Amino acid sequence: MYGFLIACAIALSVFLCTKEEKRLGLPEDFSVDLALRMVPAAVVGARLYYVIFQWPLYAENPVRILYIWEGGLAIYGAVIGGAAAAWLFARKRKVPFGTLADLVAPVLILSQAIGRWGNFFNGEAYGYAVENPALQFFPMAVQIEGVWHYATFFYESAWDFGGFLLLWNLRKKGMPRGCLALLYFAWYGTGRAVIEGMRSDSLMLGPVRVSQLLSVLLAVSAMIALIVKLRNAKKQAAS
Repeated sequence: MYGFLIACAIALSVFLCTKEEKRLGLPEDFSVDLALRMVPAAVVGARLYYVIFQWPLYAENPVRILYIWEGGLAIYGAVIGGAAAAWLFARKRKVPFGTLADLVAPVLILSQAIGRWGNFFNGEAYGYAVENPALQFFPMAVQIEGVWHYATFFYESAWDFGGFLLLWNLRKKGMPRGCLALLYFAWYGTGRAVIEGMRSDSLMLGPVRVSQLLSVLLAVSAMIALIVKLRNAKKQAAS
């Protein structure tokens, strides 16, 4: 079911991007060619990210790294891998990376919103146990082996869908190139930083939740860059 949802998310994303590429003046089938590069790179990145922070599970039998059907894909690794492939593709096709990033940002967060429901069917990515009986109902919580846990996968899915609506509505507002992508990182990073603190299965580096730390850094950096970019655009418009 998880794989089916991811496949649906990819198909919907490519469809929406093909509609947007015309508006942005990009070549026909640009989005399809981009997806053929980004998706495999995202899978590899997602797997490597997970393996790095769970290395003791694979140290004695490294061939298990290839067993992705056993689970173990991290979204930040997918973003890093996909972004690297997109950057190389932009250089090859001589398209500004900011344009490409703005094309992908809305559908990326939509895909994340859809993909999180795979966690529901897999019974994973949930939070700590819910002790208050008044909160023991879905979607506030999810029952795992008879115990109610915070439904963190649902919180993130709802947050991501809200981010998609925001980005999709802003895409035609004439924002400077790259602003949609920066807003994606600011929005997603903020939500993920909060929700990650509620999860019971975080990837850890010592006492630090890796994805939470990365989310904070990305959100703050993206907010600063976004403010600077918008201020510069405003100054140029006024001059």
